[in-house]
Amino acid sequence: MNDGNERSQEQGADISGRIASLVADARFEHLSERDIDVAKKCILDTFGVILAASTLGEGCKPFVQLAKAGGGIEESSILGFGGKVPAPMAAFANGSLAHALDFEESHDGAYVHASACTVPAAFAVAESLGGVSGKDLILAVAIGNDLTARLGMALTENMIEYGWYMPPVLGSYGATASAGKLLGLTREQMLDAFSLNLCQSTCSAEITQNPQSVIRSVRDAFAAKSAVVSALLAKSGVSGFRQPFEGKRGFFQSFARGNYNPEPLTKELGRRFEGTGTSFKPWPSCRATHPYIENVFRLMKEHSLRPEEITSIHLEVSPVFRMLCEPLEGKLNPTTAIDAKFSIPFVVASAAVHGKVELANFTSEELRNPAVLAMARKVSYTVDEKRSLKEAICSRVDIHARGEIYSAEVDIPYGDPRKPLTDEQLLAKFYDCARYAAEPIARDRQEQLADLLLHLEQVEDIRDISRCLAP
Repeated sequence: MNDGNERSQEQGADISGRIASLVADARFEHLSERDIDVAKKCILDTFGVILAASTLGEGCKPFVQLAKAGGGIEESSILGFGGKVPAPMAAFANGSLAHALDFEESHDGAYVHASACTVPAAFAVAESLGGVSGKDLILAVAIGNDLTARLGMALTENMIEYGWYMPPVLGSYGATASAGKLLGLTREQMLDAFSLNLCQSTCSAEITQNPQSVIRSVRDAFAAKSAVVSALLAKSGVSGFRQPFEGKRGFFQSFARGNYNPEPLTKELGRRFEGTGTSFKPWPSCRATHPYIENVFRLMKEHSLRPEEITSIHLEVSPVFRMLCEPLEGKLNPTTAIDAKFSIPFVVASAAVHGKVELANFTSEELRNPAVLAMARKVSYTVDEKRSLKEAICSRVDIHARGEIYSAEVDIPYGDPRKPLTDEQLLAKFYDCARYAAEPIARDRQEQLADLLLHLEQVEDIRDISRCLAP
């Protein structure tokens, strides 16, 4: 271990114990109004995206079928499809749906999608226990999202450099915290749960090299399930490690080669919840594509550009997100919806041709749209090697048209807390998603569900939500 890593280890002494104590000791009263508001919106947003993925998500049905085929206690709901299964398998099924459309919330400073893991895990456990209040669920999600974001912010290098894909790996620990809080785990039991999760949760970065695979869509299934299993085993007395995070062979050494800064993990821990940094997505594609969408819309509107006038589009991307442009030939001709959503050239072309980016932009027919594919061929890019990991979520776009070059830059993408969606827009997104549910939900029940989730602190038993979703 190098000297820098040794200093990090010294500064980060007892990180695991402090995190475990926070989870065990946290109370709803510790949350600010902003913490509560964002947690509720995370739950609402994730529910909506899961419902839409029940018909639009690629590769999800086998996970749902496997969950149902196993039978067992009917305790937790599979959203969108109906039916109940044991809590770990409900988390598994719902986790497969949570990221399938790449429309769920994100944290731009941590490069995670915390709720894709925490909400499936927390809701599954809450249903299985019965009598869990809305306040309990809010607290569990706030704690889990806080930990997921802090882990991402602590990393000083992208884990992809060492073969690991960050969002589901980090999300699994947040989900373990959420599940553990609902189960009432003690500090020592939370250490056990994190240890058990360390032995289960992984996600290979090889998914970024295989565009034909849908594993990138369903990845959070494994993370949500491992979180619930870990928390349940810890509750049953299975012992783990004292330092699952900072230990010599713990999380940071195993997954990040010790490249982390402990300060973001522990600074104001329990007093500030990082979930308030959540960005809610206006468009159903990888968050890193959003600044480019925003730039294209802005330039085309400001200069009244028509698609047929565009001769070329040049992009400037950060090293972290060059994978969204490479291999270029594959990104110009994506074969799956999730690969199209992870292609900056395709998303930019679709935005330029249609003037909008919505779920319909990623159907199988749209992946073969000649106008979009032709526009994608006009896209080129350069990598700005100076941009650090923390500066990655920004963009520059140059559109060549009418013999001129029109340029725009975005440092803070739309949907960020500093440029947020309105409450009305977030609710409209939920309704748009809910209409795609495999088990149709009448509009009045959609409205009832949204009202329950937006006033979750008033709900005495979250099984009221289950009843609202029942066929």
